[in-house]
Amino acid sequence: MSVNVEAYRSLMNLTASSNALLVAVSKTKPNEDVSELYNIGQRDFGENYVQELLKKHEQLPQDIRWHFIGHLQSNKVKQIAPFVHLIHGVDSIKLLQEIDKVGAKLQKKINCLLQVHIAKEETKFGFDKAEVIDTANSYFVEGKYANVQICGLMGMASFTNDEKQIQTEFHDLKSIFTEINKIEGVINSNFNVLSMGMSNDYKIALESGSTLIRIGSMLFGTRN
Repeated sequence: MSVNVEAYRSLMNLTASSNALLVAVSKTKPNEDVSELYNIGQRDFGENYVQELLKKHEQLPQDIRWHFIGHLQSNKVKQIAPFVHLIHGVDSIKLLQEIDKVGAKLQKKINCLLQVHIAKEETKFGFDKAEVIDTANSYFVEGKYANVQICGLMGMASFTNDEKQIQTEFHDLKSIFTEINKIEGVINSNFNVLSMGMSNDYKIALESGSTLIRIGSMLFGTRN
């Protein structure tokens, strides 16, 4: 069997007790694997590549909630905006402006998470603390980006075995999330998603206050 159903059930129990959402990361995996999890109740799936997401959206059930979790190029926004449930990696003002522009054309608010750079690796994308708080103020206080729904924050910890470092990075992101929640105008919004935690660090993430974990290899095995 290609999907680890036992791991899935265990994760569902864990996320239920933590009031968190499980997004099954199906990138590079065939439709059959997605269908297998779909058939036992999973509805939230994450993809990293626009072309692959477009194909899967076309071929798989229409009530799947697709999460775009990869690095999104501005010129690809219009391709996924009509149907995407949540864009996780909004890592620059340029990208946020483009999503806002596409949202205006579609006459809809597009759900997004602002990506914060919390890891030690330089290769990770995202805003720093000052930039993300400034962006949140622009949105919640000044009313910029009217065609975007900023639903929360996303961050990826360093790829390391040092659990203390991972914990510190997740706590840093949680503290920024808490700080933004104190901004005037946030209280009646849907700013309630803190997306952190993957197959290697989801337990630490949930203990640190994550409300959404992105799990791939634990469910589907190693990437193709």
